[in-house]
Amino acid sequence: MSNIVDNSITIYEAMKNIENGKYVMPAFQREYVWSSDQIEKLWDSILLDYPISNFLFWHIDDSNVTWDTYFCNFLNRVTFNSSKQSIGVTYPINSINFNYTDIAILDGQQRLTSLYLSLMGNTYIKPKFSKKQGGVEYVYKIFIELDKNKSETDEEDYNSKKYDIRFTTKGISINPSSTQFELRNILNEDFLNDDTREKAIQDTIKDIPENSKEYARNILLKLYNKICVEKLIRYTEIRDMSQDDALEMFIRFNNGGKKLRKHEITMSILEVYWPNAREQFSILLSGVYEEFNTDLIIRTALMLYGDVTKTIINKKVADDLKNNWSDFKIAFKNLQNAFEKLNVDMKHFVNDYTKLVPLIYHIYHNPNTYEQDLDAIRVYLTRTIFFIYFRSGTPGKLQRLKSNIINNNMKITIDMLDTMAELQITDSKIEDILNSEKGSRLVEEVLYFIGRDWIDTSINYEQDHLHPESRFNEPKPFSISIEEWKKWYINRNRLPNIHLLSEYENKSKNNRRLVDYVNNMDEEQKKKFYAQSLIPANTSLEIENFGEFYEKRKEILKEKILELLK
Repeated sequence: MSNIVDNSITIYEAMKNIENGKYVMPAFQREYVWSSDQIEKLWDSILLDYPISNFLFWHIDDSNVTWDTYFCNFLNRVTFNSSKQSIGVTYPINSINFNYTDIAILDGQQRLTSLYLSLMGNTYIKPKFSKKQGGVEYVYKIFIELDKNKSETDEEDYNSKKYDIRFTTKGISINPSSTQFELRNILNEDFLNDDTREKAIQDTIKDIPENSKEYARNILLKLYNKICVEKLIRYTEIRDMSQDDALEMFIRFNNGGKKLRKHEITMSILEVYWPNAREQFSILLSGVYEEFNTDLIIRTALMLYGDVTKTIINKKVADDLKNNWSDFKIAFKNLQNAFEKLNVDMKHFVNDYTKLVPLIYHIYHNPNTYEQDLDAIRVYLTRTIFFIYFRSGTPGKLQRLKSNIINNNMKITIDMLDTMAELQITDSKIEDILNSEKGSRLVEEVLYFIGRDWIDTSINYEQDHLHPESRFNEPKPFSISIEEWKKWYINRNRLPNIHLLSEYENKSKNNRRLVDYVNNMDEEQKKKFYAQSLIPANTSLEIENFGEFYEKRKEILKEKILELLK
């Protein structure tokens, strides 16, 4: 990557950089989530000489940031609720001037914001009885107790503060003789000036009891050194890094202790350019789409309006999505209609939404003719699923599909799929499907698509052996050779010996011999079972004839699979 520089500065220097606008944050980290308790413990850690972790800075200029990229300024005001949690605080969005702004914070946002609020910002607390909107707020400042006799700390408690540092609504302005010292006062000119610091300390501790004066003096000196002398802000600055790389790097870090997902960050970026995007997405993701998350919309927007290999939403993609939202929604509705006509359950793809993106791309560009392309849609779905096309390299494969669709008059066609090596039908691919084993996702998918005309989506189906697995752990039939029995033992778990049964039917069938299970059915049940489970007609269901049963059912399955793929 890019040039990497390790360095360190004092807390005071960092605070001045924030105040002067040198430091900003990318728009994808927009919320301040720390509580006042966390801020108190941060200061306690600093005074206890604990490291406060490294910071990650991203050097920004007009060579690695586009003109339409927004950043967030640091907060200078926050309100906490009665539980001491910050109330829905979002960093203000701004464009920047590279003449004085050149650092974006990738990791350390919460810590730097907390330090800045403590020393230079404004903090308030809203009491429990206050209304959620509006209502009274009290100034809420952070103090440290200088009188060790009044210090309320529990040194026996492993997780407690060792110094009595706390936010309070009471302060020196109310009680001039208070022994509490407001942390921000250490930045007063008389403390910062070497010539006047000693007098400032003496003036501050004049009302402190004699047996606590030395304790108070040491606290003030240590506080000054920690903020203004020691270079506690140790940071790694990365230069020449692109916006996309910055986003990928940010995702690897925690925001307020919560691991972030890409779509959450991307939504934060999108809302910068389209403030009510989340509301519109929520409306779209209802009905058959209610179990999908915004990943589907984001990835489709990138496919339609940007670079599908990227993660970041820029202003162009956001504007195009907003301006074409009506057509975008129609494409989603038309995909639902296509799936209904193909008897395919949309919710089948909740955890596998990538396969839907190229279909929406096709339907978006062919809103009036897509129903003529249902065969191609079915073939695309089954080939990408049965050939496990998206097993790896998903962004690159989406891009290749997009390029092929563009070059094919904005359509997915079977001829187009036949030109793509990974989606071409070959004997080896068909054999791999037929040799897939019970429990695999592929077996489930194949049996689902073959049986989609009779499968009830409200029922939970399970993969089940036709000839029970337990029989192959017993002695071989007398008439079967050891070599043949070993071959059957291998084949017992493969697709030609697997079918779908409802959870209730599977428990009822249990380990019964296939012939006994079928003979217990009436004629109507047998007819339904033979049709749905693709049982070869006029073939013995006794275990002695497993070889013939297996090969005949394998041919039936092969024919059904090819029908879906062609």
